[in-house]
Amino acid sequence: MHVVVAPDSFKGSASAHEIAAAIAAGWRQARPADRLTVLPQADGGEGTLAAIATSTADARWHVVGRPVCGPDRRPVQARWLELPGSVAVVELAESSGLPLMAHPAPTRATTRGLGQVISAVLGAGVRRIVVGLGGSASTDGGVGALVELGLRLYDDSDRPVHVVDVLDLERVTRVDSTMLADLPTDGVEILTDTTAVLCGPTGAAHTFGAQKGADAPTRHALDRALRHYGGVMTDHFGVSTTQPGAGAAGGTGFGLLAWGATQVPGALRVNDLTGLTAALPAADLVITGEGCYDRTSSTGKLVGTVLQRCAEHGVRSLVVAGRFDADPTGLAVELSAVAGSAEAAITAPAIHAASATRSIAATIDDLKALS
Repeated sequence: MHVVVAPDSFKGSASAHEIAAAIAAGWRQARPADRLTVLPQADGGEGTLAAIATSTADARWHVVGRPVCGPDRRPVQARWLELPGSVAVVELAESSGLPLMAHPAPTRATTRGLGQVISAVLGAGVRRIVVGLGGSASTDGGVGALVELGLRLYDDSDRPVHVVDVLDLERVTRVDSTMLADLPTDGVEILTDTTAVLCGPTGAAHTFGAQKGADAPTRHALDRALRHYGGVMTDHFGVSTTQPGAGAAGGTGFGLLAWGATQVPGALRVNDLTGLTAALPAADLVITGEGCYDRTSSTGKLVGTVLQRCAEHGVRSLVVAGRFDADPTGLAVELSAVAGSAEAAITAPAIHAASATRSIAATIDDLKALS
């Protein structure tokens, strides 16, 4: 058999690379003659750079020359990845991700660091930039990044507005883009894994604010600020606040769309960049997985996207997950059941992933006969 191993990370527990290696090891123990193609995946969020680097022979890492502004304004060291063809891949989580916060600060977290990384990439003279959005700490509409790229904000007295708190956006009545950096020759592409819009009940604040520490009153205040800011930006740039994906990464999708970026589903593009798209049609089985498979997994997330593509190509699939809150298509194995408890599965996911896939591999011929 040709088996393609393409899991996402098990967030907070194991990287996609670690899980993929464990799955492959378990499979080889039971079926050493099978051909395995190991391609760790991501959907634009945390782990995107690592997944692409692992699967791309000529990828080159670059470290930004000086520390950038972290989401809570403490300096962080950030990287970006150069691919053949003068393509740069930037991951928001590297500079502006929620795990970088010492404490939740839902109205003060910023994307300034992302803008500084993009500025460094532009300075390197690349032809195209791909930005993975996901795992953000902020709900600032991407204004921190845009200010670092040259956008200027003014109030109704034509005084500069310096956004220290996202609620400062309510004072903005005019923006000046004359100093805003030009896009590279072949443009900027943003990778999203959500259909959230900028504001409203399905907007950035109400969809993602709670996981960033925002209680209900704070979410309402953030949404009000984004609605006001969105109106000013729409008047200037013509970008829509209701575009699906504009609410990605706390509205950073909206900010980069205003700059002129184009948007693509993150999982699909990472499939392309890692070689999964090319490998999938010739596979006999694709093994994917994530920490928790639930109803959101089929709404643009990595695992749901892989399962859909397997169905399109008539390729069998196996989902390995820490736990299931929804039923996937194809074969499935839950590590909590294998380990005996959710706590045990979280503590050593790689060990239990190897054990589970070894067992599946040992019985795969019987399972094929039953299908």
